[in-house]
Order: sequence, then structure tokens, then C-alpha cells
Amino acid sequence: MTLRIFARWTPKGKLFNKMPFINILLIYSLPFMKNTYHGIDLFSGAGGMSVGAIKAGIDVKLAVEVDKFAASTFKNNHPTTNLFNDDIRKFHPKRNKSSSVKILFGGPPCQGFSTSNQKTRNIINPTNWLFKEYLRVAKSLMPDWVIVENVKGIIETENGYFFNSIIEQLNLLGYTTTHSVLNAADYGVPQIRNRVFLIGSLHGIKYKFPKPTHNIHLTVNDAISDLPKLENGAKFYELDYRSRPNNNYQEKMRLESKKAINNLVTNNTSMVVKRYSHIPQGGNWENIPSHLMSNYKDHTRCHTGIYHRLTDANPSVVIGNYRKNMLVHPIENRGLSVREAARIQSFPDHFHFYGSIGFQQQQVGNSVPPLLAEAIFNQILKY
Repeated sequence: MTLRIFARWTPKGKLFNKMPFINILLIYSLPFMKNTYHGIDLFSGAGGMSVGAIKAGIDVKLAVEVDKFAASTFKNNHPTTNLFNDDIRKFHPKRNKSSSVKILFGGPPCQGFSTSNQKTRNIINPTNWLFKEYLRVAKSLMPDWVIVENVKGIIETENGYFFNSIIEQLNLLGYTTTHSVLNAADYGVPQIRNRVFLIGSLHGIKYKFPKPTHNIHLTVNDAISDLPKLENGAKFYELDYRSRPNNNYQEKMRLESKKAINNLVTNNTSMVVKRYSHIPQGGNWENIPSHLMSNYKDHTRCHTGIYHRLTDANPSVVIGNYRKNMLVHPIENRGLSVREAARIQSFPDHFHFYGSIGFQQQQVGNSVPPLLAEAIFNQILKY
């Protein structure tokens, strides 16, 4: 406790002689008092980064997302956040002079930077330039912190042109920047997912990335073993869980839920299901007999991620466009349900996804894992 004593002065600048008025103010230095943190989520998608930000204690005031289905999911799960559902190029925010600490975060579209997308991984692809809109908003708002998330491939695309441009422009705006590639599995996400994070501070702080919290990675079984048993083509919005939570991760995911929702599975043809039956855990299309792959012009040129069956004793591979990749359930001969994929991404079970099954799958795959985002934001709050 700090005690400060103030004497009241007369208009002429002299103390009262007879009975000076003494104002005794007790000013408590409270270590637990924190700044108010306001977040702005660009290219928000369904809102994975916002889930992590809110869990860390940040009030996400504003989000920008062009896709109407992802925007619907965001709005229904974050009803108090103002949502701009339109092209970011039409978004023109004004600087708010409030005393809150402002954090601008988001991941410009990353498909063009992916190592599996060589045809559009170049300077010609117009979506690769949307990072300039992020920089434009940053210049307009001048937030205390900026966070840019993307696939690891952005560092290598066009010999680092895009990534280095982002760093250079943030530096010119006065931001001190640091970056690192993080594996989501190191932060409690049951998935090997490497992403690059670029953090900028307007106040000269050199951000230190959080240390891994999980030396032993969570597995697919850790993530989904309590979820409902399903069949190919399942379309159940809400079902009972298969069992009680089997571990701390499942308990955390189910904290605000009594039922499992979004139990939707792609309805594959009988031929595709036959293919699934030949794939062991950890296997892929190479395990499928050639006569079952006759519709492919040259199935030997398939990507290694096609028809990959997850291994229940290991973390998942990247949950990207898992319907297109035919990602297979570790035990059952079917694709993953939306809820299973969301669990592997570390979305809590109370988080509802909206739109048709294809749009829901895309929303899950495009998201930043909330637990990874939470670790990033928690580290900012330490400053």
C-alpha cells in the first residue's frame, strides 16, 4: 500500500496557516489490476483466434470476414462482437483514442502460400496480396500489438518476398517485430500443425514466444475417444457422448456441453468406403489395391496425404481440407465428423458450426487452433 499526503493550497499558492485542509488519499498498488485489452480479428473465419483471445481474457470488439457462412458461425458464437461481413478492402476503421490496449490479429488467406499448392504459390496470385489490407488496417488503427499468423510456406514463397515485405512495412510503422514457427502439438493441440507467427509491438517490446507446455503430445485417441460412434454419411446435429471424459483434454472440451453437436460425416460412395477398408492406421492411398483406384488417371502420382488414416496413438496430421484429402477415421471406415475435426483443432464442444457440411468442414480446417492462439495471447498479457 502506498500512502500519499496532499496539502490543499490557496489560490495564491500558500498553505492555510490556521487549519490546513489535508487530503489523505490511500492509493493501493494492486498487482492484480490489469489493463483492458481489446481485440480486432481480421480474416476471422469461424473465429479460432478469437476463441483463444477470449479465453486469455481479451475483449474481441471487432471482426472482419468476407465468407457469409464463416461469418454466420462467428456471429452466432460471438454475439457481442461487431462483425464486418464483407470484403476487407471495403473496411475503413477509425482510430479509437480509448485507453485500452489494442491487439490486431489475423491470418491473411494462406492457400497461396501452402507448400501443397505450387501452382498459386507465386507473386501473380491476387489473394497472396491481401496481406497489404492487413497492413493498411494496422496503419489506420496503430494498435499496441499486431499478430500475423500464416502457414510456414509464407517464409519460403517467392524467396520470402511476401513475409519480408510484411516485416519491413511493420518496422516502418514503428513496430518491433519477432517471429517464430510453432507446432500446435507443443501447446496441447492433438495435431502436428506448424504455423508461423509474427508479433509486433508498438512500444519497443521484443516479444518472447511462449515455451511449449506439452513435451508429450496428445493423441487422436486422447481427443475423440469419447465422441459418438458414427457411420458414413451421418447427419446428426446432437447426440449423447459415447462415454464419460477419459482425460483432462476431453473434460476441458466438454466443460460447457452436455451433448456432442455437429456430428456430420461426408457421405462417400461404396467404392470409397471399400478403399478405406484396406488402409491401416498411418497408411494412405498406397495401401489401396490398384483395381479400386481405376478412376484415377495415374493414382501413383497421388499426394501422400490422400486417403490417410489417422493413428489413434499419435497426434493427427494437419486438419486442412480433410474432405478433399479423404482423411480417414482411425478405426471406423469413414471420414471425420465435423465435431471430431473440431476437437482435433481444440475447439470447445459448445462451439457451433453453421452452413452445409462442406462449409463447416472448410471452417474447421481453415481455423487457427484456439489453444495455440490462447498461448500467444497469454504471453502478450504478461507484458
